[in-house]
Amino acid sequence: MRLRALLTALALLPCAAAPAGDFFKLTGHGGPVRGIDVSPDGRQVLTASFDYSVGLWRSGSPVWLEAHDAAVNAVRFIDDRRAVSAGDDNDVRLWNLERGAPRRLGSHKAKVVSLALSPDRGLIASASWDGRIGLWPVDSGATRFLKGHTAGVNDVVFSEDGTRLYSASTDGTIRVWDHARGVQTRHILEGRFGINTLALDEDEGWLAYGGVDGATRILDLETGREIADFTLQRRPILAMAFDREGGTLAVGDGEGFIKVIDSRRWTVLRDFRAALRGPVWALAFSADGEDILAGGIDDALYSWPIAALGAGGLMAGGDRSFLRDPASMGNGERQFQRKCSICHTLGPEGLRRAGPTLFGVFGRPAGGVPGYKYSRTLREAEFVWNEDTIDALFDEGPDRFVPGTKMPMQRIARPADRSDLIAFLKHATREGGRQR
Repeated sequence: MRLRALLTALALLPCAAAPAGDFFKLTGHGGPVRGIDVSPDGRQVLTASFDYSVGLWRSGSPVWLEAHDAAVNAVRFIDDRRAVSAGDDNDVRLWNLERGAPRRLGSHKAKVVSLALSPDRGLIASASWDGRIGLWPVDSGATRFLKGHTAGVNDVVFSEDGTRLYSASTDGTIRVWDHARGVQTRHILEGRFGINTLALDEDEGWLAYGGVDGATRILDLETGREIADFTLQRRPILAMAFDREGGTLAVGDGEGFIKVIDSRRWTVLRDFRAALRGPVWALAFSADGEDILAGGIDDALYSWPIAALGAGGLMAGGDRSFLRDPASMGNGERQFQRKCSICHTLGPEGLRRAGPTLFGVFGRPAGGVPGYKYSRTLREAEFVWNEDTIDALFDEGPDRFVPGTKMPMQRIARPADRSDLIAFLKHATREGGRQR
């Protein structure tokens, strides 16, 4: 079964939008999609989301894999029955997809943003903002860490024979590692700007990278010289995917464009706006290389046939509440959309979000929504949510008001803005209030 046939079947389910021509959209997540992978047999898709979950998409209803305590950033199939995921909770987890059961391999000291799998599928590499690369044996063996970057590591990719590992970092370098010996063997690049993502074809002798400054460049592996430069005035570059069989490189940026490059001629095949608003965070090719999958700020996975890129729909079509025009809202609602709406809903249904619903929050004990997986801090807290505690939460910041919480670290500095937010919430979270 080709991927498009799978997506057609899924698109007929209640959790997904109907197909529009050859363009497909799969919905069900409660937050932006940060990572995508396609199974080796081409029959399954995995998505990693800000809603703390991994989605497993097969013929039938999607299966939600839930064990992470924060946003999930990366996911990879080990084989058709196993997968690995990692995220903002610093954890790396190995999943049995048949049972939906995870095994925690271990943790970094900061969020994990990318995963790579060795060609023999026996070793997982993780890129973390703690500046280290984790090496996790799939079946047995000790975990090891590679150290040398002076800032967060954003991406890792294995060599064709699996003996070397390439890494990209916020420190502006691309490094090569002999991971068996645990040593760095080479600097390919030392630049002024952070490097976010990599793609590699050792058979053809090149390495592609995307940077914070919008750089999209191709380097000769042997000499490090620049082969091609596809940099445009769009930044940052956030995602790359490479279809080796077709020689096709896809690049996603922070302004919502996907560029498709022919790596055999180094020419641009397509350059189109994929997202109405927001970034393209994740890219993947179907197993046959005929479709490109993307994820971004919307709660969905999108797929286009490469032959008709730009002819289908757009990501983030404007229905997300935080994408509304700020001028159409009062100040209290603007504060909610900016600070709260990506994690919380206002209605009693809750939906799939990283945080619990705020419906009925005034007078509710901390940690009081049944079924939500709270941090230990909030489970054991003894305060009630009211005007004073919500004001203190955003005045001090969640990390100070409730140390150990999973809530993002953010503040609302102006008392008038906090007061407007509280007034909005008091109306919107009650029965019959304005809910989105």
